[in-house]
Amino acid sequence: MPARGRMKLLGAVLLVAGLLSTSARREQPLGPAKPSQTCFFQTLSGTDREFCRGDLEIIYPELGDVGCTYIPKCHQYRWRISREWGSPRVRYPQAEEGKRYVLVLVDPDAPTRANPRNRFWRHWLVTDVPGAELRNGDVNGQVLTDYVRPTPPPRSGYHRYQLRLYEQPAHEAISLSPKERVSLGAWAMESFVEQFRLGSPVASTQFLTKYYED
Repeated sequence: MPARGRMKLLGAVLLVAGLLSTSARREQPLGPAKPSQTCFFQTLSGTDREFCRGDLEIIYPELGDVGCTYIPKCHQYRWRISREWGSPRVRYPQAEEGKRYVLVLVDPDAPTRANPRNRFWRHWLVTDVPGAELRNGDVNGQVLTDYVRPTPPPRSGYHRYQLRLYEQPAHEAISLSPKERVSLGAWAMESFVEQFRLGSPVASTQFLTKYYED
């Protein structure tokens, strides 16, 4: 092949390689790059497992019900639950249609499980949730605290995200105090439960996750 022909062929090869490289870069997903791997979903054990009772389901996209499990790092699931996904669906098949419920999501391990000086960190608080809708996984009620994604700090280990469901007393108007509304951390959850006579949860569940790069 003449030298001029070889140069044209080499130029065409380099052009195609450049276009393929640009296309590959454009198709990279958002968030931290993670190698493809098989996911293993580990269930909780011991006292962490004992917290889960009453068939309460907390459902995120792709993962399904994460109750009583660790959120795996694979497929960016920890990043997505902390940075991408909004509020989960919550399903309680035993909910009674004529009753209303109070839903509470907290982190008792702020800033760490070993030193929880900011317990409880409030992540979601909804009152007046109709039982008929809970049976279908819908959380429609009076939102006292908008959903806050689980965001454990770096190097703080696993955090528990505990979902408690209470039966709301009839004709009980539930609210947060002005002091409670301005801060999510160090929330006196037990005092709140006692003040509004919520009693023990009718069901509860939790999942554990940690900073997505740890």
